[in-house]
Amino acid sequence: MENSGPGATDSRDYFFSLAQRLKDVLQGDEVLTSVLRAEDSIFVRFNRGRIGQAGEVRQRQLDVDLISGRRHARGALTIAGEQDLDWARARRLVEELRGIASASPEDPFLTYNTDVSLSSERADSATTPAIEEVLTTVDSAGGDLVGIYAGGTIERGFASSLGQRNWHSSRNFNFDWSLFDREGKAVKGAYAGTHWRSDDLRHRLSACGRDLRMLAAPSRSVTPGKYRVFLAPAAMQELMSILAWGGFGLRDKMTKGSPFMRLHEGDAELSPSIEICENIAAGTAPSFESSGYPRPDRIPLIEGGRFAASLISPRSGVEYGVENNGADEGESPQAIELGAGSLDAERIAEEVYQGIIVSNLWYLNFSDRPACRTTGMTRYATLWVENGRVQGPVDPMRFDDSVYRILGENLVGLTAQRELILDPDSYQWRSLRSAHLPGALVDDFALTL
Repeated sequence: MENSGPGATDSRDYFFSLAQRLKDVLQGDEVLTSVLRAEDSIFVRFNRGRIGQAGEVRQRQLDVDLISGRRHARGALTIAGEQDLDWARARRLVEELRGIASASPEDPFLTYNTDVSLSSERADSATTPAIEEVLTTVDSAGGDLVGIYAGGTIERGFASSLGQRNWHSSRNFNFDWSLFDREGKAVKGAYAGTHWRSDDLRHRLSACGRDLRMLAAPSRSVTPGKYRVFLAPAAMQELMSILAWGGFGLRDKMTKGSPFMRLHEGDAELSPSIEICENIAAGTAPSFESSGYPRPDRIPLIEGGRFAASLISPRSGVEYGVENNGADEGESPQAIELGAGSLDAERIAEEVYQGIIVSNLWYLNFSDRPACRTTGMTRYATLWVENGRVQGPVDPMRFDDSVYRILGENLVGLTAQRELILDPDSYQWRSLRSAHLPGALVDDFALTL
């Protein structure tokens, strides 16, 4: 945003001022809700451990919903930071939406928050690095590193003509990379969070280098079958992502489309050690959704291996006659958390004893959605363990197994250490989703061709 008007360098004040001015153009019973999406991010792409591309993204977008009775229309515009220009374009957008709303059918599930006391503000106390510090740390690692660093401030705001004001600011970083050897074999690493420590990154880079050296041994081909497997936090994140696709939302539950239908109906359960929740207070997502409803700090989704609660969007709340809990329209977790166990991640090879360590999974999908059966591929450093010691790499394999087995009857335990994983997606906007996950030791994990 250009520094070209009073408050233009302050996204919060600028947004709230614009929202207040828009109130003056409303007519009759009209209500206006608006959302600001903003970010100031630095991106650095690495190739062979050197800068391949670097740039800065600064963007602001205003999303507007004009409501009259049960009719409404939505629109969006880019904020330039020039007050007169932004005001004229926003006013013109409202006028256009008025015509669209008047010609639109009534929306039976339309809802928006009317309790203006639910205003809120959250800005985390983050420490993100100067880009020179990132470059120095990466350069010190050496090797053929390919990856992308993204860091900076992501902001969300909500304002309604009724007077509600909500603000969220998250300053964070996300460095996602792969380290290659001369044979083209690779290990994957990531470091993300809100408090940067160069020593933490050096430790992770060093661990990747150690794993890469293990890949120098001849690859082992394993026959299809059932193996004792350790799924590292990054692999668990892929599993949680596929479960988030309809697994926790009320709409999928009510339409019988959830992969967890047997869990919802009490016909199946997971291990008693499985505790899954939406933990907004510990994540980077805002504590409000796009129509102004608040999100609780914590929502238990699965407790003791059994279904506890659904994520409920405002529209689903109206449709099914229940109170919403601020879920977005997709009703997928924004800050999923899996409770820790007691296994020591530093001694996981001993716990596996004979089996496989799976660092990453990819290309996951449901092979049998009603049975919560998933399939996908192992990727990067998949290691064979024998007599409690890592022997070398395993060729990529497909897995096909039910989550009721993986996190149920076959779950041996979860690690005491958990990893905060920020979603690296930056399509249009950097994502605010997060996951806080342990690794999982699983017996009889089904590997196929």
